[in-house]
This record gives sequence, structure tokens and C-alpha cells, in this order.
Amino acid sequence: MYQLLDPIERLSDAGGPVLVAILFVAMVLFGLAVERLLYWRLGYRRDRRQLLDRWQRRRDHTSWSARTLRAYWSDELLRRLRGTLPWVKVLVALCPLLGLLGTVTGMIQVFDTLAFAGTGQSRAMSDGVARATLPTLAGMAVAVVGLLFASHFEHIVRREDQRLHDRMARALEEQGNA
Repeated sequence: MYQLLDPIERLSDAGGPVLVAILFVAMVLFGLAVERLLYWRLGYRRDRRQLLDRWQRRRDHTSWSARTLRAYWSDELLRRLRGTLPWVKVLVALCPLLGLLGTVTGMIQVFDTLAFAGTGQSRAMSDGVARATLPTLAGMAVAVVGLLFASHFEHIVRREDQRLHDRMARALEEQGNA
């Protein structure tokens, strides 16, 4: 059991408990990102096919109520595609704040060392500065990668929105030509 917790203990020693919190947030963030990608690859396409089939089976496609129902069904499917994306954005915004918290706590440690040992302890001061900058770096790195995912997935959602409307219109054309 001790060997399992050893990396977390070393991480805590290197950057303080805030770095462990950033690690936890990063794991949740990337878990949500993988879940969204898996849904997009596996579940969304099945759901989209079911929606297109349901739309084709309707007799009325041109009335106001039919167009409203089509918009509602499309919005519902896209809402499911977005899924946990708002949580991903919240966690992305949280990472730099946690990094800043790590910086502040690390600098407090540096000032405590200065107050206790004086200015002659450069080794203790450098350890505190390293402990202060490591959470900032980690928080920013996790936020940048999470932001790249969030913006890429927002692009996917916008593209799928357009494709869904195009496919619904094409399904009606194919049905009319048949």
C-alpha cells in the first residue's frame, strides 16, 4: 500500500498539497474528456441514426409543429453531445486558480523560512520558491490542455449541429425521390 501512495507523497513534497489537488482535478478533467470522446464516437452516431429514422417515419415534415419538433429533437441530441462539456470548462478555469493558490502558499513558506532562518539560508528559500512555482506550472499546463480539448469539442458540436440539420433535410429529399 505504501508503494502506491509514494508518488503522491513525493508530489506533495515537491509542490505541496495544492499540487495534489491539481492532479485530482486533472484526472477528473481528462476523465470527462475521454467520456465525451467515447460518447461522440460510439453513442452519438447511434442516437443520430435513430433521430433521422424517427424523422423520416413522420408523415408531416413541413408544418410549423413539425419544424418545431425537428428543432427540439435536434437540440436535445446536441445537448446530449455537449453533456459534461460545461463541467470541463469549469475545471479548466479552476486549474490556474489552484496554481495561484499553490504559488501563494509556497511564497508564505518562503517568507516563514526567511523569518525563521534569516536571509542566509538560500537552499531553504530556493526550495520554497520551487514549491511555489511548481503548482503554477502544473495548473497552467492542465488548463491549456483542457482548453484545447474544450475548444476542439465545441468545434465538433457546431459542426455536428450543421451536419444534423443537413442530414435531416437530405433524408426528406431521398424519401421524396424514392
